Amino acid sequence: MVPKGKLIAVGGNEDKGNGEGVDRTVKHDFIEDGILRRVVNEVGGPKARIALITSASSIPDEVAENYVEAFGKLGATNLDHLRVRDRKEVTADLVKRLEQADGVMISGGNQLRLTTIFGGTEFAELLKRRYREEEGFTIAGTSAGAMCMSTTMIYQGHSSSGLFKGEVKMTTGLGLVPNVIIDSHFVARGRFSRLTQAIAANPDAIGVGLGEDTGVVITGGDHLETIGSGQVIIFDGHELQHTNIAEVSEGEALSIEHMVVHIIARGYHYNVAKRTFFAPERVEH
Repeated sequence: MVPKGKLIAVGGNEDKGNGEGVDRTVKHDFIEDGILRRVVNEVGGPKARIALITSASSIPDEVAENYVEAFGKLGATNLDHLRVRDRKEVTADLVKRLEQADGVMISGGNQLRLTTIFGGTEFAELLKRRYREEEGFTIAGTSAGAMCMSTTMIYQGHSSSGLFKGEVKMTTGLGLVPNVIIDSHFVARGRFSRLTQAIAANPDAIGVGLGEDTGVVITGGDHLETIGSGQVIIFDGHELQHTNIAEVSEGEALSIEHMVVHIIARGYHYNVAKRTFFAPERVEH
């Protein structure tokens, strides 16, 4: 089934209109071109109701205040902060509040918090069902909130040791988008190595490395459009000729032949199912 909703996966540190953390040499205008503006537009405009999930963060109230301020600058004031810190707090009332939302924004933090709190719950099932079945329903997530969207989720791994077997830890995400593995803060934190290992171990998937203040809008479950001020790095392992990842012991160095890599900036597209790169002048939906 082709999902009717949309996903917006962001690499973290998105421009919130406060001048913090954004490289001013490359950023776009917050009001006109910013990522959060696109989120507002996709959920239905400034009057839409946005459910804000900050469960991944260790400072959920501060994060919520930042988003309330940022969305407020864009005219979007109908935010419902779903403040959930423990699995037992995922109640019927929380499910009802999700039913009333036009879209969802999931903050950054620790993606394992998200999967251990929401995984397998009625809340998570409703989230997936609305994404699959409802035209216009949009789920946006930044950093951990983006990484949890995939079926296979990276939860640990240092960039310096990512090309040694076993140094990248993976588990099951929320399963909103199959056949994709998402990583965040990708360029700033040099995470090329850990996504390379993740795709070498799961060559049926496409790796999506999201730069900061950069994201992808996913339509139809597999069509990626880059938004924001940086780049998205695509890793395609379908044509791998050789890797020793199954043979070497834990901690040993990896060899990988013919990993295909694409780099897509704002306005460029990539189709996961077709494994096809599209420049702006030849975009096909």
